[in-house]
Amino acid sequence: MISLPRPPATNLLRLLFLGLSTLASPSRAQLELHVPAGLSRLQAVEGAEVVLPVWYTLQGEVSSIQGSKVFLIWLFKQEGKEQIQVLSRFNGNTTSNSPRVSLLYPKPSWNVSLHLQGLQETDSGSYSCSVNVLDSQNTVRDSGVKTLELNVLVPPAPPSCRLLGVPRVGTNVTLSCQSPRSKPAAQYQWERPPPSPQVFFAPVLDATHGSLRLTNLSTSMSGVYICKAHNMVGSARCNVTLEVSTGPRAAVVAGAVVGILIGLGLLAGLVLLYQRWGKSLEEPANDIKEDAIAPRTLPWPKGSDTISKNGTLSSVTSAGALRPPSSRPGALTPTPSISSQALPSSRLPRTDGAHPKPTAPSPAGVSSSALSRMGAVPVMVPAQSQAGSLV
Repeated sequence: MISLPRPPATNLLRLLFLGLSTLASPSRAQLELHVPAGLSRLQAVEGAEVVLPVWYTLQGEVSSIQGSKVFLIWLFKQEGKEQIQVLSRFNGNTTSNSPRVSLLYPKPSWNVSLHLQGLQETDSGSYSCSVNVLDSQNTVRDSGVKTLELNVLVPPAPPSCRLLGVPRVGTNVTLSCQSPRSKPAAQYQWERPPPSPQVFFAPVLDATHGSLRLTNLSTSMSGVYICKAHNMVGSARCNVTLEVSTGPRAAVVAGAVVGILIGLGLLAGLVLLYQRWGKSLEEPANDIKEDAIAPRTLPWPKGSDTISKNGTLSSVTSAGALRPPSSRPGALTPTPSISSQALPSSRLPRTDGAHPKPTAPSPAGVSSSALSRMGAVPVMVPAQSQAGSLV
């Protein structure tokens, strides 16, 4: 009997079946890691706890699965830093570098989710779960890695409220509000509570920097102002009291008074200095120098005096007989004294009956009337005879 050849289509189906049978019954275990959909990027609040969900499955012959070992490692990496190991488990022994990090199921399980407690902002980063399947000789038969991203959010810390400026009627002030810590950055809102509720918006409000600018103040604007700092995970508040005054404060008044007193003191000092300076210029012209040289008395030159025939003392015959002292810088010019000048002789009767001769003019052409005006006093001189005896 002759067998007929099979059609080509039958041969192709047979080859495909054999290939599928080979894939369906592998000779070794196959590892596969799983992460729930939508949970590869997680967000959590600082101080809370979070679970990074991961589990694995093994496919293959039962004998190969029963004899395999699983080596688990959790790794952590922050941007700009090196990757570090935070947890590991092998042969049922678990090792962790922080008491805040543990496995969700301590006993060996297909679920290898990581549990983080007491979250901090520094816990933000990438977490990688690495599972390695080992055979009886501790040889890696298969491995798998899954990475999850964690972002730890921080609610705003209590902000600080301040008043910038002097709250007087007609002036401008700025209310400042700033939170020292927030992730993401906080947004700010200013408002007034009852009985005068009011909510502020731009442009007087800067929601990013937390400043509120109040212009042209009036007494009706006095009161409590509340600032609210908030982000997606929390909020915090602070308040400041605004008291608008109608006049300058006591400090301003005191400062003005002190300034006026200082100005008056400086003005009085300048006046006194000017008066002393004027007196110092006048005193040198009026003062008499104690060390100035006194004027010298002009001596009577010998041989220049002549005795008149009637016995009276005549005046100096020549003006050249008077020798004035040499002038020196700073010395006073001597004035003729009574003793140094010839006085007009009195008209006394002569003993011999002769008529008296007229009085000779004073030296240097000074008349008797001029000497009288100068305070000269006539002096009586005893008459002498021709023989030289007093009569």
